[in-house]
Amino acid sequence: MAKQFDVLVIGGGPGGYVAAIRAAQLGFNTACCESESYDDPKGEVRLGGTCLNVGCIPSKALLQSSEHFDNARHGFVMHGISTGEVAIDVKTMVKRKDNIVTQLTGGIKGLFKKNKVTLLSGHGKFTGGGEDGWEVDVAGEAVVAKHVIVATGSRPRHLDGIPVDNKLICDNAGALAFDAVPKRLGVIGAGVIGLELGSVWKRLGAEVTILEALPEFLAAADAAVAKEAWKVFTKKQGLDIRLGVKIGKVASGKKGITVEYEMGDESHVLECDKLIVSVGRVPNTEGLGCEAVGLQLDERGRVAVDDHCRSNLPNVWAVGDVVRGPMLAHKGMEEGVMVAELIAGQAGHCNYDAVPWVIYTHPEIAWVGKTEQQLKSAGVEYRAGQIPFSANGRALGQGETSGFIKMLADAKTDQILGVHVIGTNASELISEAVVAMEFHASSEDIARIVHAHPTLSEVMHEAALSVDKRPLHF
Repeated sequence: MAKQFDVLVIGGGPGGYVAAIRAAQLGFNTACCESESYDDPKGEVRLGGTCLNVGCIPSKALLQSSEHFDNARHGFVMHGISTGEVAIDVKTMVKRKDNIVTQLTGGIKGLFKKNKVTLLSGHGKFTGGGEDGWEVDVAGEAVVAKHVIVATGSRPRHLDGIPVDNKLICDNAGALAFDAVPKRLGVIGAGVIGLELGSVWKRLGAEVTILEALPEFLAAADAAVAKEAWKVFTKKQGLDIRLGVKIGKVASGKKGITVEYEMGDESHVLECDKLIVSVGRVPNTEGLGCEAVGLQLDERGRVAVDDHCRSNLPNVWAVGDVVRGPMLAHKGMEEGVMVAELIAGQAGHCNYDAVPWVIYTHPEIAWVGKTEQQLKSAGVEYRAGQIPFSANGRALGQGETSGFIKMLADAKTDQILGVHVIGTNASELISEAVVAMEFHASSEDIARIVHAHPTLSEVMHEAALSVDKRPLHF
């Protein structure tokens, strides 16, 4: 006899496990199926998806370790601290990363037990059913659920003719598991993953060359932020970033990897010891059984959903990387909560205009809302305020003066339209802007809030004042 549930979540990544926990909290008999073990030593499935296992969390662990190493070599001297010769033990660094991943993924299993979510090990695939109950096969076992939430996530996009073996030629998973620092590292793609992983191994001593197809650097970011980032990454940190590149033949052998590429009218060859391919991600909808039940996909292979993550089928929902919008863990989590609350008849909510973006380089980059070029293109009248971290006492004390905070507000209503940060702790500072935009605050609202002194958040305060051309400390 088939197992019966009120809610079945297919996929245990950020969107999926959060949706399952929230549904259970709301009183539903809830199950979540997951098939990926991510090389677990015991062969058990691991929750947390790409984010916790081979993405957000492990990459941030390595970024922090590499930043400590770089500070010990170059940064501490300004504070009068001499460290002598410094060495890096890559195996220990990677083991620390793995331990953090194990702790967090195991913690989600604990949360499932606490909230009485049933974990089903195996791949979930639609086999039939309808509004009264959807039939899903999970590793050969029949499961029936009134509501199904698809949260199958995404996987790295690979390029034709470039075989990823995660030894010499790697995607994000392989790039997090190097056992030594490569002398020469090539990276295809100057997006978030390429910049973050390139930064890790550059700090640890690798010669890093990044090849980007687009003619512009960080085209999704505000132009002023992209310009500042380019200056910092290339001139100060020594990343070799080449734009407008067309990749040709890639070959690997005993002497390393060769990448043939064109830039402009000239042909070039990049020689490296390791190559990271980071050219975006594709949704995981293959093997989901969409054809069996008529689940509609869009032109990019994602589950087609409305603004509230409803699919074309009654009581079938989809969240996270497998649907439209940015492939961000926190976006998927918020969608998971929204769907669970909508199933319960509550007013589920996800404001896509207030979803923050973060790049965890050094300095960090974060933004929310519209860029200045987007406002200009749309013909929106706006005012801008921008304050550098070099004018802030706390930033000076920390020796972290690169970058700025830029605030954009409607010229008539003063409502905040976008905030852009490049600088230390940008990932934390952006949350104030997210709150402000969620509640339709104005720059004057931020200007009237008392910010503790001395803190980095004072730069946000000064940027708000600067919108009205009245900064106090710059």
